[in-house]
Amino acid sequence: MIRLLKLEYLKNLNYRPFKIFSGLYFVVLIVLLFIGLVDFDILGMKINLKEQGMYNFPGVWNFTTYIVGLLKIFLGCIIVFSICQEFSNRMFKQNIIDGLSREEFVFSKLLTILAFTAFSTLLVFVIAFMLGKSYSVTQEGDLVTKEIYFIFNYFLKLFSFFSFLMFLSILFRKSIFVFLGFFMFWFVEKILIGIETFRAQQNITELEKAKVLSTTTFYTDYLPLESMSNLIPNPLIRTNMAQLLGMQFKFEYPWYSVIACIVWSTIFILGSYWILKKKDW
Repeated sequence: MIRLLKLEYLKNLNYRPFKIFSGLYFVVLIVLLFIGLVDFDILGMKINLKEQGMYNFPGVWNFTTYIVGLLKIFLGCIIVFSICQEFSNRMFKQNIIDGLSREEFVFSKLLTILAFTAFSTLLVFVIAFMLGKSYSVTQEGDLVTKEIYFIFNYFLKLFSFFSFLMFLSILFRKSIFVFLGFFMFWFVEKILIGIETFRAQQNITELEKAKVLSTTTFYTDYLPLESMSNLIPNPLIRTNMAQLLGMQFKFEYPWYSVIACIVWSTIFILGSYWILKKKDW
């Protein structure tokens, strides 16, 4: 394991995209996590997310993981470029000649994914906890840890997303095709979701529509990207302004999404290995 981690480290040490996207990710991450301390002037109204409850326990776990989750594409680019360069520079074939097995290749990429995911999760946990302790209006022990499960959901979301990108990278081997393939997959998912939602809304009243959309689990909820998205809900409905408008935050732990993400991650990892075994590069 240590040997494979060292090998991955040496491969990426002098790789410029690795440095660029790593730097961008952590700079933007810090900026976004502290964005609640800034006043925004929107239509003549001053809005401060800290005053809207962004850093209050237990919602701070939801806010931080959701916001940082939007940045996962930066680390995703590192995963894609790192794997695709193996094939474009013929490093993969040379590594196989030098004695690296296909199993070790996939495992080394999984170790890289785990390292990125674990470090990002730990960083989000520490910063979210510090922000909550510094700015939350409630400090009761039960509230502090009540929704800490969003940290695990964030970890699973990142790991599933990176496993998917690893699969696409090994499948297409060129970064441009990987991103095109990802976009097409996302687009098809959205079409399927729209079709299923439209069918669910037919022949029911407006009141029933709201109930159906908020309580029904659709088949499309088990699709890869949708199941990842459902792990962490949009926290804007938790703001003080949203509550004043009569909106209520209702969230049941998405066990189905957790299971779906684990299953899809396993499929992507095994699929990556299967492609490498079948192709003679």
